[in-house]
Amino acid sequence: MDQFMKRAVDLAVANVKEGGQPFGAVLVRNGDIVAEGVNELHKQYDVSGHAELLAIRRVQEELQTNDLSGYTMYASGEPCPMCLTAMYFAGIEDVYYCASVEEAVEAGLGKSKQVYDDLQKTKEERSLRMRYLPLDEGQTDPMKLWKESSSEH
Repeated sequence: MDQFMKRAVDLAVANVKEGGQPFGAVLVRNGDIVAEGVNELHKQYDVSGHAELLAIRRVQEELQTNDLSGYTMYASGEPCPMCLTAMYFAGIEDVYYCASVEEAVEAGLGKSKQVYDDLQKTKEERSLRMRYLPLDEGQTDPMKLWKESSSEH
């Protein structure tokens, strides 16, 4: 097994032994581990406290950057939609995982699969209802404000 995946799995095993879920992640650049994380849902009341997100947050804070191009994520489990989206936004280019979403379902951890399945549906068919509300007349449009301010730089 790859040394970085072995570390991610070892983190996941240790997390289970401490009462957490079986997820560990290692963020790598140029052959070096730059950040690690485990799911901390059992320690914090924070549904975003996933292993991959915590590793991303740690390196971004340390380096004061949002751009993680050239980084590789090793995760003990296939990333959930939230973590996967964060990797897209951060510019992470490669992700390796060990246990599939289907294996997580078999272990009793089915939320990721439910979300992946729901995202395949139209907005109207999803279990999370989303409704459009336009700006009030005369209200400042933050998107237009952003476009104007970003074109000045």
